[in-house]
Order: sequence, then C-alpha cells, then structure tokens
Amino acid sequence: MYRHLHGPPPLPFSSSPTLITRAFASRRAAAPASNTTHDDCLAARQWLAGFDANPLPRHVGQISFSRSGGPGGQNVNKVNSKATLKVPLASLLPLVPRLLHPSLRASRYFAERSETLVFHAEESRKQAANVESCYDKLHQLLKTTAKHAIPGETSQAQKDRVHKL
Repeated sequence: MYRHLHGPPPLPFSSSPTLITRAFASRRAAAPASNTTHDDCLAARQWLAGFDANPLPRHVGQISFSRSGGPGGQNVNKVNSKATLKVPLASLLPLVPRLLHPSLRASRYFAERSETLVFHAEESRKQAANVESCYDKLHQLLKTTAKHAIPGETSQAQKDRVHKL
C-alpha cells in the first residue's frame, strides 16, 4: 500500500567520487558570480541615487501621434493629440543597471514582438502635455522597477546580529 500511494522508497545515497567532484566544481564556478552580483548591486544603488538628477535622454525613444478616442467633440476628430512613445530595449538597456533588465522585460509596457517598451498618453488635448506624460510613465516605470529589483544595503546592526548567530 505504501508503494502505491507514495511511490518506491528513496534509494540510499551513493558516495561516488564523481558526485563529490561535481559538487565542489559547481561551488567554485558559482563564487565569481556572487562577486559580480554584489558589484551589480553597488552599481545599481549608485545609479538609483543619481537617477533623478540625470534624466534619460529624449532621443532614447520615438514619439508618434494619432487621434485620440473618447469624448471631446469635433476636436477629437481633427487633432492628433494622442502620443505614443516607443523605446527600443536595445537603446534603453545600456543606460540602466543589469538588475533591471528582467523586470523591464516583464513589465506591462513591454511589446515582445518588437522588443520595445510602449507608452500611450491621451489625457490632455495638447500634444506636448501627452509627450511629457509618456516620458513620466517611463520615468516612473524605471523608478519603481529599480526600487523593487535593487536590494537595500544591510545595516551594521543586522550584520552584527548575523555574525553573533
């Protein structure tokens, strides 16, 4: 009955030399990756600290205009006030830390076919205001993504507490 419900009993651990060698080899190979992760975290924290002071260049994306929908009378039918900002990841990823890359690809603004981030704004009747809204959305996406993806620094009290354990 035991075998039917839970499957066969586990096999005893065999201590062959190949398994032990592989375990040590994988630990040695993983050590440099942890150093680069720590360096990536430091670089990402520095980037985030200076992010508001150094905004992204405007040429990183392409703006296009179209007619917006919804109420607005004849103005909606005559004026191309809706702004669409398309930011190719190839031009954006070199400007942001590596820790943000997977989160940006997972964001709701990511268009997988074209490998771009796409932002729309049609809140205002003015093109310039909608363009600014698109860039604000990009800025907010990068800021919130960075706050979630970049781990904070460990305080000295926490380091001492862990060291005592």
